[in-house]
Amino acid sequence: MNFQCLLVLAVSFTVVVAHEGLTARADVPLYGQCGGIGYTGSTTCAQGVCTYSNPYYSQCILGSGTTSTTPPASTPTTTTKTTAPTSTPTSTGNLPSSFRWSSTGALIGPKADSRNIAGIKDPSIVQYNGVYHVFASTAQESGYSLVYLNFTDFSQAGSANQFYLDQSGIGTGYRAAPEIFYFAPQKTWYLIFQNGNAAYSTNPDISNPKGWSAPKNFFSSMPSIISSNIGNGNWVDMWVICDSANCYLFSSDDNGHLYRSQTSLANFPNGMGQPVIALSDSNPYNLFEASNVYNYGKGYLLIVEAIGSDGHRFFRSWTSSSISGSWTALANTEANPFARASNVVFSGTAWTQDISHGEMVRSGYDQTLTISPCNLRYLYQGQVPGSTADYNALPWRLALLTQTNSAC
Repeated sequence: MNFQCLLVLAVSFTVVVAHEGLTARADVPLYGQCGGIGYTGSTTCAQGVCTYSNPYYSQCILGSGTTSTTPPASTPTTTTKTTAPTSTPTSTGNLPSSFRWSSTGALIGPKADSRNIAGIKDPSIVQYNGVYHVFASTAQESGYSLVYLNFTDFSQAGSANQFYLDQSGIGTGYRAAPEIFYFAPQKTWYLIFQNGNAAYSTNPDISNPKGWSAPKNFFSSMPSIISSNIGNGNWVDMWVICDSANCYLFSSDDNGHLYRSQTSLANFPNGMGQPVIALSDSNPYNLFEASNVYNYGKGYLLIVEAIGSDGHRFFRSWTSSSISGSWTALANTEANPFARASNVVFSGTAWTQDISHGEMVRSGYDQTLTISPCNLRYLYQGQVPGSTADYNALPWRLALLTQTNSAC
């Protein structure tokens, strides 16, 4: 009997993770997936125990021993069949020193409805149980809000229903630049966004867009280090990533500063400390906004949006051995960018000259933000060249980059 079948039967007995041949597989890192229907990876945790979450997902959680926990007695023995995740976190492979990409045309834009949205932008994406879940900003001259959609294949993205999240507990008012992840220690989904502060909302079920809670702020007000360095910029683009001990909050100020705050994993989302400057540049356009930090197995990848000498948006990149460590340049110049129109081959006529704020398609969906360096895909925002509207009314659309020069 394989491990997936054992998990389904685990309602009535405790599963001991032992199976002939599994000893040859690499141990799963802390908070990595270690079981579930459709899962084919290792079931042995490098740290902690393989803990049942649902029939499709078990995870390495801090504890003693290496046996899987027994599911709660209230867990149903049968569930409606759902497509299992198609990929799991990996710790193999390297990042190249330069990047090449292909791009789709624009996939996601505003719907023709009474909202009169000008642009869909700032996407965050996870794949969970075979479904892509996308959260994004809606932009128009009157301001910003948030939208949610889901689909099983990118060919369906443009026709997917869009749910405006001001109809949930998130409510009305300024909300923008979302980030989505599953916080495994609490078995809860978190949506991080900006609302003039760094905010979050929670939901036990990502597929229920009405289920998001009212926003809460990480800080009582703008931290003094940001207010003293922001100049004429804006405090924007909050981003959370966790390791085995801490959760870190990154943010930008449109003035050449990338900030980092932290709290313990056990205390998250409370207790976020005062920010420090993680990276800075005397030219604010070189380190503008829209930072992402990911775990790629052998270290951490940081990308930050810049504005090039031609006025178009692109991404620079760095790596580090730890989230709180110093960052080493990877592909971070206009001549050798992480992602820029110059290193992207478009399907047909190039639909945009801007590679702007977006999100990597992760290999997992939890707070570790794990990506596979062997299969990089990036959902980004672009706009039709020559657009001259007010910034909030620019016609931003979403498209997908796929790396074409993997080092794996």
